[in-house]
This record gives sequence, structure tokens and C-alpha cells, in this order.
Amino acid sequence: MTGYANFGIHQASWQQDFKPKTIILYKNACLVSAAFAFGVGLTIGILIPVVYYGSSYGADNSTSVLDLVNATSVIRTIFINNSYGFVNNRSAYPTVSFVDSLRSAASDEDGVIENGIYWGRKVETALPDGYRDQKHVLWSDYVKTAVAIRLENGCGRMQNRLVTFQDGVKGCVRYRQNTDQIQGELFSFYLAQILRLPNLAPSAVSVVDLSSPLWSNLHNEIASAQWNSNRPIVVTQFISNLNSANIPTVFKPLERHLNKYDVLNMTKSKMFDVNSLVELAQWSDLIIFDYLTANLDRIVNNLYNYQWNVNIMDAPAHNLARKSDSELLVFLDNESGLLHGYRLLKKYEVYHSILLDNLCVFRRPTANIIKKLRRKGNVGPLLRDMFEKRNGAAIKDVLPTIPDKSVKILNERIQRVYEQITKCESIFSNT
Repeated sequence: MTGYANFGIHQASWQQDFKPKTIILYKNACLVSAAFAFGVGLTIGILIPVVYYGSSYGADNSTSVLDLVNATSVIRTIFINNSYGFVNNRSAYPTVSFVDSLRSAASDEDGVIENGIYWGRKVETALPDGYRDQKHVLWSDYVKTAVAIRLENGCGRMQNRLVTFQDGVKGCVRYRQNTDQIQGELFSFYLAQILRLPNLAPSAVSVVDLSSPLWSNLHNEIASAQWNSNRPIVVTQFISNLNSANIPTVFKPLERHLNKYDVLNMTKSKMFDVNSLVELAQWSDLIIFDYLTANLDRIVNNLYNYQWNVNIMDAPAHNLARKSDSELLVFLDNESGLLHGYRLLKKYEVYHSILLDNLCVFRRPTANIIKKLRRKGNVGPLLRDMFEKRNGAAIKDVLPTIPDKSVKILNERIQRVYEQITKCESIFSNT
């Protein structure tokens, strides 16, 4: 018995010596674990955006870590709240039941939103017709046989001119010293037709040839405009009754996102008008189109200059107009698309991505075409086929087709838009 008693005494003494050491070791282990977890989280948080932006394009369009940090800091000062605020910031809504009520209310039955991410029948049927295939064919055929009688200042900057034809029809002529800007205008127009966007005026490419019926009456005017012979030009149908178009509130810095809950909130307003959704549906196409082409001369212009002029987002959007008789948005001046804009992606890509990253309502026809182009990977052959079939040898001699490098980047951007659509499906889809 004595042995067991002594063991009990020694055991109690050992436990007393062990407990403080155990507590100290336990506390140290907790501190080390917490520090390790924090370090891992911080590292992942830094690496994810770096890897994402660094791998978005090939070596020619890679963004350095310093460029990314600088660009990101600028964007943070411009846009202060998160995308999809109700997802990332639960405090924006008082209860989960409120969100659930929004989910049930934003159903397919209201005709405004379908499947959580597409504009519904009520909006699609209210969209203006715009300019579609037959109108483009008619204009192209017209330019081939037209006779110009007057050339005057107008249709924008520099050497652009307003042309009047023999029968009184008018057009806008885009002349540039850089051939790639004419390519950008033309192939952006072709891409819009592939996407079946009705928002670009009919256009056709021609050549400055003083011996042709088109220009033979305008020797003096062409000399005054300082146009060189044998240069490619783009002739676009003149559109009257155009008004300025402003950037919708949902795409301005204090809002900056469009999803089905934003749309539902608009429909609950006493001032709700379906035309406001018709405008936004066209904007959803515009955001995709400008992202694909990397257009610098429209909304990116406003976003970039916001850091110096906080009122610029309230000014009319650059190179965007609205037809007063139909609510059609007209996408003007696309010359920076597909070539010039692609060369400047390193500087402007963060601005190109802002609106796309926060868009989660799409026109179903546009989304379906994006999915098809992504699956087939044939946007390059489609663009080149349009160029070959619509233009004669005289034009092909002075205007190259779209370069392989541009086609590669365009396919990457189609993939990026596709990923945005599928991301929105995973977040907002009703199925």
C-alpha cells in the first residue's frame, strides 16, 4: 500500500509541474498557428490578382506587379463599393428573408428578367429595330454606285467629312493617315454584325480615287481636306435626330453594378418606365462590345479621366448617341477597336474590365453568340470571310485584313466574356 500511496504523491507533484509548461506550450502553439494562417491568407490574397491579371494575355500584353499595384490603387480611389453588394456585404440588407423575397419576386413571370441573368420578353420586345442585315447590304450596294456632289466639314474631328450624294442622301466619311484605324472601324463593324448588334450605322469601305464616279466631282474639296489618293476610307450612313446619351446611374462609381436585384428595385419605383430597361439592355450589349474590341474612345475615356475630373461621369458618354425617335443607342466611332486598343491593353485593361466585371444581366441572343464563338473559336475566319466577300481587289490592295495577333486577343476576350456570363449564372440563375 505504501508504494501506491507514494505513487499518488509523486503523481500529484508531477501534474503540478506539468500544467504550467503545458499551458505555455499550448499558448505558443496557438500564436504560431494564428501567425501562420494570417501569412498564408495574406500571400494568397496578393497572389490571386497578380496571377489573374498576369495570365490574362500573352507576353506582349503582360502587366508587371508594379503596374498592377498602381492601377489597382487608382481604381480603389475611384470605385469604393463592391460588386454585387448584397452578396459581399450582408449588412446592406436587413434580413435574409428580404433577400429571399427578392429572389421570388425576380421571377420569369414578370417578363423583365429570365433565368436570373437575361433580359425578359417585356424588354426584348420593346427594343428598337436599329440597323440589321438588309440595311447594311443596301448601303454597301448604294456606295458602290453613288456619285458625290458635296464634301464639307462635319462628322467629327480632323479630316472626317460630311458627304452629300447626287440624290440628297448623306454619309460620314472617315479618313485617317493610319490604316489600322480604318481597319479598326471596319472590323469592329463586322464584329457587331457577327454579334447581331443593331446599334452601328451601315458602313462600307471605299478608296479615294479621283477617277471614280464617287469622287470625280470633288477634286477641289478633296485637296482642301488634304486627302491622299489611293487611301482607304469608311463611308457610314448619316443618321439624323441624334441626341447625347448619358451613362446610367447603375454604372457610375457609387453604384457600379447591374444584376437582377438592381433591375427589380428599378421596377418597384413609382417613376419606373420600361424604356429605362430598354436603355440598360442596349448598355449590356455595349459593355460586351467595347470589352471585346478594347474601345478606348467611349466609356474607358470617362473612367480614365475620372481621377482628374469627378464630374465627367455625369457628362454625356463619348461617341454614344440616342435616336430621338426610337430610343436606339448608336455606337459611334469604333476606330480604336481590335488594333489600336489592343496595343494599349497594358495601360487600360483595368478600365476595360470594370464594367464587364460588374455586369450580370445580358441579352440572351448576345450571350448565346458569345458561347457559340467561344465553342467554335471561329471569329477570325468569320471576320476575314466578310472582308473577302464584301470588298474588291482595289480595296484589298490598300487595306489588309485583320492581323493574326488581333484575332488571338479577340478570342481571349471572348473567353473572358464567356467566363463572366457563366459566373453570373452560378450566382444569380434561378435553376
